[in-house]
Amino acid sequence: MLANIIHASSIVLQGGTIIAFDDSTSSLNILRCGSLHIVNDRIHAIYDETQSATFPADTQFINVTNHIVSPGFIDTHRHGWQTAFKTIGSNTSLPEYFHRFGEFPSEGKLDSEDVYIGQLAGLLEAINAGVTTTLDHAHGIWGDDTADAGLNASIDSGARVFYGHTIHQLDNGYTIENQIAKLKSYATMDLSNTSVEIGLAYDGWVTSPADVTAKVVDVAKNVNLSVITTHFLGGPWKYGNSPAVMHSLGLLNRTTPFVFSHGSFMDATDLSLLRSTDQYLSITPESELQYGHSNVNSQLILDQACVGVDTHFTFSTDIVTQVRMWLQEVRNRLYNQVLLSRWHAAATNPMSANQAFLLGTRNGGLALHRDYIGVIKVGAKADIVVYDGMSPGMLGWVDPVAAVIMHSNVGDVKHVLVDGKFVKRDGKLTIEDYSGIQQRFLKSARKIQRVYKDFPSAVLEGSFNDITLYEDPTQVDILRGDGTGYGVKYL
Repeated sequence: MLANIIHASSIVLQGGTIIAFDDSTSSLNILRCGSLHIVNDRIHAIYDETQSATFPADTQFINVTNHIVSPGFIDTHRHGWQTAFKTIGSNTSLPEYFHRFGEFPSEGKLDSEDVYIGQLAGLLEAINAGVTTTLDHAHGIWGDDTADAGLNASIDSGARVFYGHTIHQLDNGYTIENQIAKLKSYATMDLSNTSVEIGLAYDGWVTSPADVTAKVVDVAKNVNLSVITTHFLGGPWKYGNSPAVMHSLGLLNRTTPFVFSHGSFMDATDLSLLRSTDQYLSITPESELQYGHSNVNSQLILDQACVGVDTHFTFSTDIVTQVRMWLQEVRNRLYNQVLLSRWHAAATNPMSANQAFLLGTRNGGLALHRDYIGVIKVGAKADIVVYDGMSPGMLGWVDPVAAVIMHSNVGDVKHVLVDGKFVKRDGKLTIEDYSGIQQRFLKSARKIQRVYKDFPSAVLEGSFNDITLYEDPTQVDILRGDGTGYGVKYL
């Protein structure tokens, strides 16, 4: 099933406020009452209200008066296959996630149909929210069938997806050699008529046997990959896949982008290496708050940072929410340096809505070494989001960047285009038979949710990862008198 996407070779978004990008100043350029001309998959021209132009006879004109025309948002860390877990992990800590919802405990509980429809439903959810590009750390792979399912769903979604085929050590007979062979076969596929590219996701750089990692390093250096990504946490979490480690393996000073997720325990060497090799950290604000990864140093590397969602089954799926949360978190940290450390009153705001906007758009493109996504400029990919500037929450805006970052919600996303094709139009996804997809997904989700309802939660006591001890944090009490109000899961 391929997405049935409305497509015109020439489209003009006419009369809106355009959030364009100026390479000469590395800054946003706002054009009011502007027009954006799209030809095939690229931005052909941008006009302000004083300019006139002649368009091809078959041009499709879309009136976007009073609306905001934004580049599509870029999610640089997601596990798309996990959609069916939605609402069953709302109070989960990171150790609980590892024991219950991660790639290894999930093996055998989901089949290829579950992976396909979960990946498809999740990517459509992201498109609906204005996320046009996703770097998928696709670790829901336990055989060729589940690998193919995730890739096929990515293609069928109509989204721009960097499909990070995961290599990991499994106990089910799907060997490292099998997984490498599958990745190599993907790397030679003709995906030119899709919006999907192939990458590598691997977390065993430090923890896997040396001979296994050597094979993966060989793949990383010699197979045609669009991106490499890894979880980097460190500290008690293991996943010590730091920039320093990758540099020692010869994987940073290369043209292939390398995206590190989380960076919980980064040090000064890691920060320096990201800058000197032009590689990026993907901060996942809501995830890192939800699970308790920690990200205490991430505000120190925002010039080499982008933003991701991570496990969308537990919280928001849109990048606007992520950058909004991160904006306020960073503001709070830097305010407190002034207020709590020196008892001074902050005279200015330490982070702007513009900076948050760039983290969710242009910086994602730079992290993927694609300066033609995440921006509106002539020659860029036509990955576009149009916000309804007349919605109740947006009404009255003057600053379009502040309107999107501080006031918009998913319901304000009116149109979404990827490669110049409408994937959402007039508030509705354009994929063929979305109602059928919904029913197919619900059948899979209910099956999986029943399995997990009967799957006992682990009792987390003693040592975690043979590194540190488990400890229960202080539980919040929101009730007067007896009880805390923590409640139960309503499954």
